[in-house]
Amino acid sequence: MKVSDILRVKGGTLFIIKPEDSLADAAQLMAEKDIGSLVVISHGLVVGMLTFREVIQAVVKNGGSFGTTTVYRAMDPGPLTCTMETEMDEVRRMMLDRHARYMPVIDNRMLMGVVSFYDVAKAVVDSQNFENKMLKAYIRDWPEGEEPAEKA
Repeated sequence: MKVSDILRVKGGTLFIIKPEDSLADAAQLMAEKDIGSLVVISHGLVVGMLTFREVIQAVVKNGGSFGTTTVYRAMDPGPLTCTMETEMDEVRRMMLDRHARYMPVIDNRMLMGVVSFYDVAKAVVDSQNFENKMLKAYIRDWPEGEEPAEKA
């Protein structure tokens, strides 16, 4: 399974923000849309990722308030990225290695979507459920009079 398979099911809604926007505005957008991340875009290119983790860290660092902090000062300037052709096993490994919950999907320098750890977990569970259903159907339809081969 590839990233393109997940984005096809998930849809193409993207939430972006500019580096010069205020962190308070970013947090408000995240709360309004009930999302955990924003892709930071400048001049049409992905320049960072802002997640609730960076927002909380910035607020704590600023004594419990947003102050005049910009997205640029709080964002992760080097987020993990993948392409539409990246295999889901690779995405899962990369996310686990870096403790990343969100990953922008970029093809030819263009933002195609964002894959979350939830999306990856859901794809794995859906795939396992499909396999289980197929195996149960196969067992249920076992030809009469034939016995499965026994292990030696």
